[in-house]
Amino acid sequence: MYDVAIIGAGVVGACAARELSRFDLNTVVLEKGFDVAVGATRANSGIIHAGYDALSGTLKAKYNMIGQRMFDKLAKELDFPFKRNGSLVVINDMSDMPILEQLKNRGEVNGLTDLYIASGSELNTLEPNLHKDIQAALVAPSAGVACPYEMTIAFAENAAQNGVRFLLGTQVTQINRENDSHFSIHTAKGLIEARIIVNAAGLYSDEINNMLSIHKLSIIPRRGEYCLLDKTEGSLVKHTIFQLPSKMGKGILVIPTPDGNLLIGPTSTDQTDKDDVSTTSEGLADVLNQAQSSVNHLPTNKVITAFSGLRSHLATDEFVIEEAADVPGLINLCGIESPGLTAAPAIAVEAVRLVNARLSATEKNDFNPIRKGIKPFRYMSIDERKAAIHDNPDYGHVICRCESVTKAEILAALRSPLEVNSLDAIKRRVRAGMGRCQGGFCWMRLLDIIADECKLDLTQVTKCGGQPILIERNKTGF
Repeated sequence: MYDVAIIGAGVVGACAARELSRFDLNTVVLEKGFDVAVGATRANSGIIHAGYDALSGTLKAKYNMIGQRMFDKLAKELDFPFKRNGSLVVINDMSDMPILEQLKNRGEVNGLTDLYIASGSELNTLEPNLHKDIQAALVAPSAGVACPYEMTIAFAENAAQNGVRFLLGTQVTQINRENDSHFSIHTAKGLIEARIIVNAAGLYSDEINNMLSIHKLSIIPRRGEYCLLDKTEGSLVKHTIFQLPSKMGKGILVIPTPDGNLLIGPTSTDQTDKDDVSTTSEGLADVLNQAQSSVNHLPTNKVITAFSGLRSHLATDEFVIEEAADVPGLINLCGIESPGLTAAPAIAVEAVRLVNARLSATEKNDFNPIRKGIKPFRYMSIDERKAAIHDNPDYGHVICRCESVTKAEILAALRSPLEVNSLDAIKRRVRAGMGRCQGGFCWMRLLDIIADECKLDLTQVTKCGGQPILIERNKTGF
């Protein structure tokens, strides 16, 4: 019997797991994917929002502000990429100035004190490569960027180091409430029993709620398509560039990622299929066309990959963070779309408060808040590289040339506190295969390393869990 079962290992579930690991609780995380951060989190834009967009008085505004103030400490403790690069909301017509003023006023009501509006030479000094037609911008210095999957991995690994169990590839099929004492959670891998459920299932959080509660929820999958530009273009802008927001989202953004690329997107299209993350030629063309109105001479020929993700949108356009009124012990964290990444650490603190309202757990004396990431070889100085190779010769074997990822880093990722045995899991941890060639040169070497370290046959190694990449051997060596 577990004290708490968290359903979903996206950023919200991972943050909740880490926060719960501070307490003397027997906690398990159930994730249907074969790694953490494989749902909506995987294709998140990575923006840490300042807090001017969400309507004052909403849960989105509240947890956005609390969450964004936590990031400096969290990034230091958990060693994930994060930078306060600031953001600009741009306009190319001075008739839109009242909208900027409204956003500034809203941000100030929400608690921001550093917002200002820039124009003319001041704006040009901030961002010399803005489109020539842009007249003014709302500047938010406290906005930032993080890598959403590296952040989620950091929270999950620290939770695992502090005793939380992660069951990956474990899809929940049914849940029953047993005599008001606990839940029976039926999964594809057997029965799990828990006193409390934290529903962080993202796109499927409505289905988890609806298995138990008469108060039904309905998640609308909102698709966003992105283009990723080569690192050669990563310095084109320093700030995250927003267009004026609409009821469907924050427009097409130009985002300098923590890893040095330029990310452009997303579109915003509602659909019914919660698994359809395909891209469309129309959507990607729209991304590139709209982004060119923000940045001069945007190099659309430098796109190295395109992808799409789904956001968990509720018709109320608001977060649900509460214990279900008719199901004691079911804590719903639902409809966590933008600014969900920013709000996730604060939502996790509230989730723990709701758990402890029922369990009254005590804090551990030996909780360790520090998680050390894998130091990238590409960021080491020449002297650091020499020392690393001297101590571990595997640092001398560069496997991914685009991102300068070494065998030592890949082996470190495979020895994670979480189960890691697929190409995409390695990719998310050390960026092998994320460069210009998108794995064209390194994936066979990666397969060899994964198979050897995990004691698998090559035909058992998968891209992201599930079906293997290689079916059978058609040649034999000497």
